[in-house]
Amino acid sequence: MNDSKTGSECRGEAVSQSGVVITHEDIDRAHDRERVSATRARRGLRSRLRLFWLLIGPGILVMLGENDGPSMLSYAATGARFGIGFFLPFVVLTFLMACVVQEMTVRLGAATHRGHAELIFDRFGPFWGWFSMADLMVGNFLTLVTEFIAIRAGLGFFGVRPAVAVLSALLVLSVALMTHRYWTWERIILGAAMFNLIFVPVALLAHPAWRAVGNALVTWRPLPGGLTQETVLILLANIGATVTPWMLFFQQSAIADKGLTTRDIRFGRVDTVLGAALATIAALATMLATAPLFVHHMSTANFEAAEFAQALRPFIGHWGAALFALGIFEAGMVAAITISTSSAYAFGEVARRPHSLNLPFRQGRTFYLVLLVEAAAAAGLVLIPGIPLVYIVLLVNVIAVLAMPPALLFLYMLVNDREIMGALISPLWANVLALAVVFVLIGAGLLFGISVIAPNALAIFGGG
Repeated sequence: MNDSKTGSECRGEAVSQSGVVITHEDIDRAHDRERVSATRARRGLRSRLRLFWLLIGPGILVMLGENDGPSMLSYAATGARFGIGFFLPFVVLTFLMACVVQEMTVRLGAATHRGHAELIFDRFGPFWGWFSMADLMVGNFLTLVTEFIAIRAGLGFFGVRPAVAVLSALLVLSVALMTHRYWTWERIILGAAMFNLIFVPVALLAHPAWRAVGNALVTWRPLPGGLTQETVLILLANIGATVTPWMLFFQQSAIADKGLTTRDIRFGRVDTVLGAALATIAALATMLATAPLFVHHMSTANFEAAEFAQALRPFIGHWGAALFALGIFEAGMVAAITISTSSAYAFGEVARRPHSLNLPFRQGRTFYLVLLVEAAAAAGLVLIPGIPLVYIVLLVNVIAVLAMPPALLFLYMLVNDREIMGALISPLWANVLALAVVFVLIGAGLLFGISVIAPNALAIFGGG
C-alpha cells in the first residue's frame, strides 16, 4: 500500500481512504466548484454578478473564436463587394442559428459532464466516435491553415516577415498552455478575444450612413445581382463564418472541463447569447468598415488582410487601417488557440487519453502534443511559397458549411436521448429550430453543388 501510494504521489496523485485515486486535476476542479458553491450560497446583486463571472467563458470564447481570421476576411470581402443591404441582416440570422446550435451543447455538456466526441463514441459506437474525431481534426487542420494565413496577413501590414509572424504565433499559443489551469487559460484567452471588438472603432472611422444601416437591418433587400457562383460562394462563406463543427466540440468539452452543472445551464445560455451578441457587433462592424470600398466601386478581388487595410487607408486613415490589420491578427490568433484545443479535446475523448487544460504537461502529454503538432503543421503549410491563400480562406468556410449537417444530426440525437438527458431533453420548440438550421445548411450545400455543376441553373432560383 505504501509503495502504491508513493507511486501515485510521483504522478501527482493522492489516494483517499476509500482507495480512490485523486489527481491534481480533480483538486483544481473541486477548488473551482467550491468557489462557485460558496458564491451561490450568498445573496445580493454582487454575489450574483460574481457567480456570473465565475461561470461565463465557454460561450463567449466559442462565439468570438468563431469570428476568426477567415470569418473576418469573409465579412470584409462581403462589405467591399456587396455593401450592406442584404448581408447585414443575413449575418445577424447566421448568429441566431449559432445560438440555437450552441444552446444544445450547453445542455448536453452540463447534463453529461462529458465532451462531444466522447458521447458520440459511447452512444453510437467506436466507428462513429473515431469518424467524428477524424472529420473534426481534418476540418480543424484546414481552418488552422486559414488562421495562420490571417496572422501572416495581419502582421504583414506592419512589415513583419511571414516566417516571423507564424513562429511568433506558435510561441504565443505555447505560452498560453503553460498555466495548466483551465480557469487561468480561459481568462487569458477571453481577454484576448475581447479585442475582436477592435473592428467597432474601425467602422466608426469609416463614418457609416446610420440611416442606411437601420434600413438595411429592418428592410431586408434582395441579394444584389441575384444568385451567381460568386454570391453563392459568399453566402456559404458567411454561414461557415458563424456555424462550424469545431464549436460543438469545443464548447461542450470546455463546459465539462470548467465543471458546469445542470444548475448552471441558465448561465451557460446567457454566456452563449452574450458571446453571439459581441461577435455579431464585430462582424457587422467589419462589413461597415469595408463598405466604402463598395461605394467607391473599388475592386477587392483576392484581397488579403494587409491589402484590405491598405485600400481602406484613404477612408479611415493610417490608424484605422492599422487597427483593421491588428484585428485580423487577433482573430486568427484567438481562433488558432481555441480550434487546436478542440482537436486535442476530441482526440483525448475518443482515444481515452487524459484531456484537460488542468493537466500538467507530463500527465496530459498526448493532449498537448496533439494541440501543438496540428497547429505547427498548419503553420508550416502557410509558409509554402505560392500557395493560393485567399482561395483557401473561402474554400475552408464552404467546407465548414458542408460538414455541419452530419455534426448537427449527431447533436440532435444526443440532446433527444432521454437516457442521458433526462428532464433536460430538448423541448418541441428547440427541436423545430434545430431542424430548421439543419435544413438551411443542407439547402446551402445543395445550392453550392448546383453552382459548381450547373451554374446557369442558378438563374431559376434567383428569379433571373
